Amino acid sequence: MRALQGLRGPRAPALPLFLLCFLAAVRRSLEDGLSTAAPFTSLPVQEEITTKYSNLSSESHNISVTAAPYTSLPVQEEMMTKYSNLSLESHNISMTEQSNMPVEKNITLERPSNVELTCQFTTSGDLNSVNVTWKKGDKLLEDNYLVNATGSILYTQYRVAVIGSKQMGSYSCFFGEKKQHRGTFNLKVPEINGKNKPLITYVGDSVVLMCKCQDCLPLNWTWYGVNGSVQVPIGVPVNDKYVISGKHANETRLKITQLSEDDQGTYWCHAIFELGESEGHVELVVLSYLVPLKAFCAIVAEVVLLVTAILLFEMYTQKKKKPSGDGKEFEQGEQMKLDDSNGIENSGPRHRKNESVGQ
Repeated sequence: MRALQGLRGPRAPALPLFLLCFLAAVRRSLEDGLSTAAPFTSLPVQEEITTKYSNLSSESHNISVTAAPYTSLPVQEEMMTKYSNLSLESHNISMTEQSNMPVEKNITLERPSNVELTCQFTTSGDLNSVNVTWKKGDKLLEDNYLVNATGSILYTQYRVAVIGSKQMGSYSCFFGEKKQHRGTFNLKVPEINGKNKPLITYVGDSVVLMCKCQDCLPLNWTWYGVNGSVQVPIGVPVNDKYVISGKHANETRLKITQLSEDDQGTYWCHAIFELGESEGHVELVVLSYLVPLKAFCAIVAEVVLLVTAILLFEMYTQKKKKPSGDGKEFEQGEQMKLDDSNGIENSGPRHRKNESVGQ
């Protein structure tokens, strides 16, 4: 056994107890230090991620507070910066809590523009309790508007870059929930002025129809005729019957020659703008020459009937007067005859009596 122990080698001496306690304390302190310093080890990684995805972190911040109206500022600044070369138009609507009638304002836009729409609402109540919303038509708008208060006036502003027909339409601001006050901005392209009254002409004549746009320059003009309920474009001259021209860019003329009754109806003129289309119409009435002749004959007939009635009335009144005069003369003549006959009769018997007495 001793020989075997000699082969195994000397036995390792045992560590003192105080040394074991010291090592255990050092180990415990190291573990506590590591656990305490762990959160700070994430700082370099966090800074690296923040730097790498700085845009995303900013966007997530805006989204996290979308309930506040001021969160639209970054989007609004981005839109206005992107289309900063466009002209800026500002429009305002004022409302009070005493009036519940909606307020509307029409805005005419011919070309792309940045539009700033402002609604102000005067109230004696708490401005913070007034809910403010915006709508485009029936669609709720959740960005691009601001809300601010000064004294007893609550302001809200909506900005939109109008670059096409999709941005046109009605934009409405609402104050309150149950008892709402509404202001509406109607964004439209310029109106086309045709002719309000029908244009009357005759068969075989020529006529010129005109549409005009005040203070605007359309990109293109197009004329349409109506065939039943379908609009038919008029673009190619047919036997020189239709000629489209215009002295100025803001007007268009349609000349129609060799008119017939089939040419009468409604003619539409379309103007094309960058932001949409607008149209006007002209009503054309084509008459034959028999129509005025019929009217003339009718007038002559009425005059003849009137003159005849007057003559018959005069004749009737004259006849009514003549019998009364003749009757009086007849009565006077009869009375004179009667008197004369009575005188003769009275003198005759007397003469006979005298004769008989003489005999």
